Amino acid sequence: MAVKTLPKGYEPAEVEARWREHWIENKTFTPDPAAPGEPYSIVIPPPNVTGQLHIGHALNLTIQDILCRHARQKGKNVLWVPGMDHAGIATQNVVERRLATQGLGREDLGREEFVRRVWEWKEEYGGKILNQIRRMGASVDWTRERFTMDEGLSRAVREVFVDLYEQGLIYKGNYIINWCNRCHTALADDEVEHAPHKGHLYHVRYPLADGSGDLVVATTRPETMLADTAVAVHPEDERYNAHIGKYAVLPVVGRKLVVIGDKYVEREFGTGCLKVTPAHDMNDWELGRRHGLDVISVFDDTGRVCGDVPEGYAGLTIVQAREKIVADLRASGHLMEIVEHEHNVGECYRCKNVVEPHVSTQWFVAVKPLAEKARAAVADGATRIYPSSWDKTYFHWLDNIRDWCISRQLWWGHRIPAWTCDACGELIVAKADPAACPKCGAGALTRDEDVLDTWFSSALWPFSTMGWPDKTPELARYYPTSCLVTAFDILFFWVARMMMMGIHFMDKVPFTDVYIHALVRDAEGKKMSKSTGNVIDPLEMCDRYGTDSLRFTLAAFAAMGRDIRLSEERIEGYRHFMNKLWNAARFALMYLPDQIPAADPAAATALPHRWIMDRLERVKAEVDAAICEYRFNDAAQAVYRFTWNEFCDWYLELIKGDLNGEDAAARESAHAVLHAVLREILALAHPIIPFITQEIYQTLPGMEGRDLAAEPFPPARPGCRDEAVGPQMDLLQGVITSVRTIRAELNIKPSLDLDCIVRPADADAAAVLAENAALVRSLARLGSLTVDPQATPPRASASAVVAGSELFVPLSGAVDFDAELARLDKDIAKIEKVLVGVEKKLGNPGFVNNAPADVVDKERAKAQAMRDDMTKLADLRARLREALG
Repeated sequence: MAVKTLPKGYEPAEVEARWREHWIENKTFTPDPAAPGEPYSIVIPPPNVTGQLHIGHALNLTIQDILCRHARQKGKNVLWVPGMDHAGIATQNVVERRLATQGLGREDLGREEFVRRVWEWKEEYGGKILNQIRRMGASVDWTRERFTMDEGLSRAVREVFVDLYEQGLIYKGNYIINWCNRCHTALADDEVEHAPHKGHLYHVRYPLADGSGDLVVATTRPETMLADTAVAVHPEDERYNAHIGKYAVLPVVGRKLVVIGDKYVEREFGTGCLKVTPAHDMNDWELGRRHGLDVISVFDDTGRVCGDVPEGYAGLTIVQAREKIVADLRASGHLMEIVEHEHNVGECYRCKNVVEPHVSTQWFVAVKPLAEKARAAVADGATRIYPSSWDKTYFHWLDNIRDWCISRQLWWGHRIPAWTCDACGELIVAKADPAACPKCGAGALTRDEDVLDTWFSSALWPFSTMGWPDKTPELARYYPTSCLVTAFDILFFWVARMMMMGIHFMDKVPFTDVYIHALVRDAEGKKMSKSTGNVIDPLEMCDRYGTDSLRFTLAAFAAMGRDIRLSEERIEGYRHFMNKLWNAARFALMYLPDQIPAADPAAATALPHRWIMDRLERVKAEVDAAICEYRFNDAAQAVYRFTWNEFCDWYLELIKGDLNGEDAAARESAHAVLHAVLREILALAHPIIPFITQEIYQTLPGMEGRDLAAEPFPPARPGCRDEAVGPQMDLLQGVITSVRTIRAELNIKPSLDLDCIVRPADADAAAVLAENAALVRSLARLGSLTVDPQATPPRASASAVVAGSELFVPLSGAVDFDAELARLDKDIAKIEKVLVGVEKKLGNPGFVNNAPADVVDKERAKAQAMRDDMTKLADLRARLREALG
């Protein structure tokens, strides 16, 4: 018998730590580009160095790991690149907050010392999330770990910047950008998050200069009136179009404003008159460009009033300026009314402060030529997005894209490779630091102070991580990557930009598939947040229930396009599955021989063996197809159902007689099939639950020292497919289950053997029952099983129908009918009494209308459950009376 055994209980912590170390030390997941096999590659969405593993990360990593482990099983040459992003704003903010506790600001240190401190922080804390990625069992190649500011990626960033500049796709100029007064930096459009705010709509009277009347403007931001340069109306609005070309007088300031006509104005919103402030509103900027308006800025980059403004305004904050101008407008009689108004306000995606439109000199990428190709790649199918419902969102963003502001007023990040000659003002953009001005020869050059947007370096990730601009073996072998797994919220930030850069510099899409995973919500479907207190910490779940339990739960609920409702109870529930698998393996090891059984499992002739081998073949195909099609929930559920319901609950019970019996041939067949099925269950489950499957696998006879992570996907056995065995086993299971149900419903002692008479539906059913009578008797605990097409049911019998076959269980001597009927009457009366009280409560309008909805729902559910129980008991009582005749 087998020498190896498993401990009584599965303890994940020690097992996980041991196999993590084993895989890293043995470089199990380090591929050779020159090795055979179809290439399959994934680049990990690089987490921020400031990051902490959250449940979204856990889902993302689980999905990627399933894909990579499955691809290796299928013989592919797999590269999964790990790494981190320097996360400019986020990381700089963290270090600045740390300095603030010491009473210091970055200006106190100076740029060079501050950046050195950030690098120190990165070395100390930056690897935290990488260790957490290891905890999740991610089968990444740690020998190829990258960082967006390592030497190789920094070189790639400079190469791309200079090439785009020389191609005229990067330029420097004045433009309206999103500005965060808190972070003191520009933000790209997609770094601005819009949230609903309760504010006001101020109706302000702008007198016409010729004295012919007034135009009433509705605005949410009266403080920006200081920078107004026009009033706009719709050219077809009969209320106002006669005034186009006239001038209005700006209240408080006294400046004349031209009245313009533009179809951008919504006639139905507010009053139909729009004040135009090109320097402080994105849409007004475009209006100003179309109509040649002046651009007047009245807020500096700290959010305070500046410039040529009326007395008393200079130096005020935005909020203070708003309060003052409203007071001044009210005093001058120009404020008509204030109406409550809820509208979306742009916030910085990092610090959540309100973002201000701000005219500034910045660096931009002219993205429209790049965006056209990125759009076409998805439209033509070169890259497929799953689920495809995200295509429209992707197209909408690219169709409405504006030039990308890539400069950031930070110290941490990729410094822009641009210098200005102090002598002649020449702008120099170069891949290597210039020693002198190429135009005048002067050596005094001033480097641009700004750094690049974090997403600029991240956009190069699929090819920069593989060594570009050098022509590396990795680049030749693994680009384009096979699949990008990411969240929907960075479809714009990251995915589209990788598409643009990959196509432009590699002439190929960066990935053939993009899988957008769902959002993980709490059990009630609410978004998880610290403020709500409903956050599930994945590391706590790993400590409490094991990493495999968490991974399996996430996979089991990862239905494409559908958010995941997660609770700790569900994770705990799948911990029971780990225990079930563990105990099944312990049972198998009690009986398996020391070596791989010599018998061919495909040659086994007994129905249980033929059935489980047929089911195994179907499940292998089901799991393989589901993973290939990103139906991770279907793959997990298929493994779960087969392992728990068919293998553990049925097959192991069906073969106990052979395992314990004297028939050597039957025992050898059972050994062969048991070993094969358990081994292949472990292989099927391994991509989802790698730790427990590896631990069990290496204890199986003949598997000692073998790494399941390097084993192939179980090969198909077409000869084991058998359409007949499913219905045959359904018949046996149906008969056994029916007898068990009768025993349970009538409280018949388990120790009492019953008799069963079956009137088969046809000759095939009769043959199956006759050939497997011993199994039925054993599992149903029968004293006798009679199969007779002419059988007449005896009096006082319980009956059932299974696939057209009728079965009868004589109850005389097994059931005290009078006592059982009395018990049923008592149970029905007891439930009925409680139900009357609940229905009375539900019939009370005061309770239904005033109690919390969840309380009312629980009472309704309780009432329905009691009605269902009463129906079942009444049916059972009727069957008993019928049995008595």
